[in-house]
Amino acid sequence: LKPSEQDPLTHQKVVELAEQAGLPPGVLNVVHGGQAVVEALIDHPDVRGVSFVGSSRVAQLVYARAGAAGKRVQALGGAKNHMIVMPDADPQVVQEAVTASVFGSAGQRCLAGSLVLGVGDVYDDMRERLVEGARGIRMGYGLDDGVDMGPVISDPHRQRVRAFIGEGEREGARVLLDGRDTAVDGFPHGHWVGPTVLEGVRPDMRVGREEIFGPVLGINRVDSLEEGLSLLRSSSYGNATSIFTTSGRAAREFRYHADVSMIGVNIGVAAPMAFFPFGGTRGSFYGDLKAQGTDAISFFTDRRVVISRW
Repeated sequence: LKPSEQDPLTHQKVVELAEQAGLPPGVLNVVHGGQAVVEALIDHPDVRGVSFVGSSRVAQLVYARAGAAGKRVQALGGAKNHMIVMPDADPQVVQEAVTASVFGSAGQRCLAGSLVLGVGDVYDDMRERLVEGARGIRMGYGLDDGVDMGPVISDPHRQRVRAFIGEGEREGARVLLDGRDTAVDGFPHGHWVGPTVLEGVRPDMRVGREEIFGPVLGINRVDSLEEGLSLLRSSSYGNATSIFTTSGRAAREFRYHADVSMIGVNIGVAAPMAFFPFGGTRGSFYGDLKAQGTDAISFFTDRRVVISRW
């Protein structure tokens, strides 16, 4: 196991706990490092398979390098998760689910909502409710009671998220809520980016097509479910998506045409339980067998068949 160099101790602690629980030493090992360590692991002849989670750019590189060496690969990449809000959706459900999805973990998770499309007349009320929900986010130390959102992982990432917001504004998006200059009392050196809402986000904008991985919500209006689905399918990613509706017909049409691997209906984070496969399509996943479920078991298992005659 090679953790991200930005949060290495979490994975190390998990392995320590596994050994305390009885896993024999040496069964699961941890090695820290950056690109050189990754390449050494991929190239080593004793490594027969590579499972990766990270950005799509690196996922593609890992897939190509390991695949060229004849190794099995599952490489999970980035996401740009769309949500479509239908006119018949429950507004309270939309506000609570979208707010939690976009701003949970400060947006630093591959299933976080990113773009919300309101169909027709629902848009104006949806916009006001989502801005209200974002304003209500309480920021601070993540382990303190009552805190909804902590900082982003590092100062370079903070600057990256802030740059995305600025570029979106220059490309024509309207900043309805700006978290770039957020400060939190008692934590002057925290990597803070507050909840941000951008209106008028389009696929031709960088904020509309690239993964930001921060607490930034893009919203826009579409005239129909079909238009929303067309925008969703135009994305280079295909990780997760959700629809908010009380119409079974709309939900079925969405499920059929979404072309995304993990689909939610009135769900903010379309995260499958551990016994279902986890992974996207298009630029969100490179490989065949996905994470979780029987796919994961098959990926880490060599099957043998013995044919005997006595």
